[in-house]
Amino acid sequence: MTENQKKVIVYSTPTCMHCNMVKEYFDEKGVKYESIDVIENQEKGKYIVEKTGQMGVPVVEIDGEFVIGFNQPLIAEKLNLS
Repeated sequence: MTENQKKVIVYSTPTCMHCNMVKEYFDEKGVKYESIDVIENQEKGKYIVEKTGQMGVPVVEIDGEFVIGFNQPLIAEKLNLS
């Protein structure tokens, strides 16, 4: 991770189409991210429900701020992507 890159975590499940889309988007843009499978890691699943009130995925955490779903314009804005 570069010095100025924000910490990005994708909370997802293996069968979630939008989860895969957000990861592909990050890969295309060269964004380093941590991927957490909330089925395997139920503690993290509970964490995102507590923080966001959402039970669906993907949830993207960018430096402690949450984006629900694959909201590409909002993600691009928060990460200064073109």
